[in-house]
Amino acid sequence: MKQIEIKISTDEINYEEAVMYMESRVDGIINNKSKELLWFLNHNHIFTQGTSALKEEILDSNVIGVIKSNRGGKTTYHGPGQRIVYFMLNLNNKNKDIRKFINIIENSLISFLAEYKIEAQSFRDRVGIWVTRSNNITFDKEKKIGAIGLRIKKWITYHGLSFNINPDLKYYNYIHSCGLKEYKNTSMEELGIKLEESEFDNKFRKIFIEKLKNI
Repeated sequence: MKQIEIKISTDEINYEEAVMYMESRVDGIINNKSKELLWFLNHNHIFTQGTSALKEEILDSNVIGVIKSNRGGKTTYHGPGQRIVYFMLNLNNKNKDIRKFINIIENSLISFLAEYKIEAQSFRDRVGIWVTRSNNITFDKEKKIGAIGLRIKKWITYHGLSFNINPDLKYYNYIHSCGLKEYKNTSMEELGIKLEESEFDNKFRKIFIEKLKNI
């Protein structure tokens, strides 16, 4: 596998600027001028609506800004304490299977969480990573800790994963997160685990790159 570049941003990155950067990078990959890239970052407070989002998924548009995004998926929240991983990867030299690629992202986070005694799973009917049990405490209903939204251009992926380390979860009260009314979101902090961003970046990256060999 060709070397994948890793970009780690510690400052909050404006969402629209991040999208512009990704689009430029994807064009570079298409034209064989840029390496594939994994980008770890944080956004400032923003609600984003993917290509299948509905207006009514925003319950209060006055809380923070709302941006229409070209990623797949519905409505979600981004903000401080939530780690973002953007995947600019070339599936032309891998298996051209979007569902399998999403499964690799999901399974990478599930494996990461298992190291902290957190049991999580994915579901065919709702993309994302859901916590079912943490340190021997089983939830009445699973809670979402990671969301996925991708876009593909000429089999180059971009956009990616958001993972709740310690964001202010109150912002999820102002949206139907991922279009789902009946489920709540959680975070590592809510589950009683203090996690440094750098620890997540390093561990997740290693797990993901290893699993990527299977596509």
